[in-house]
Amino acid sequence: QVQLVESGGGRVPPGGSLTLSCAASGNILNINAMAWYREAPGKQRELVARIYSTGSTNYAASVQGRFTIFNDNAKNMVYLQMNNLKPEDTAVYYCNGDVRSAYDEAWYWGQGTQVTVSS
Repeated sequence: QVQLVESGGGRVPPGGSLTLSCAASGNILNINAMAWYREAPGKQRELVARIYSTGSTNYAASVQGRFTIFNDNAKNMVYLQMNNLKPEDTAVYYCNGDVRSAYDEAWYWGQGTQVTVSS
């Protein structure tokens, strides 16, 4: 019964910025961790950033120092602030969450949002 919905994707020039949002809905009791993955054309889906309920974060080396993941637990939302975007950041970005609901606990995926970095 849990759903994740991403928003905020779009097209930006190299060096630009975007902030992605992911909203979790449903009868949510707890979110243990949320993450952003991306899938570039012709490449495997990869982890971009993850944030745990403790506040601990992990980043892919390719985005370290440029991207920031943060959340608003009260609103069941997670964000990805992306700065100094590069063409190689072009991908579909997916929200992922380890969510405990009134009925189960599982990993959920959003539908994805396209980010295109191009001049």
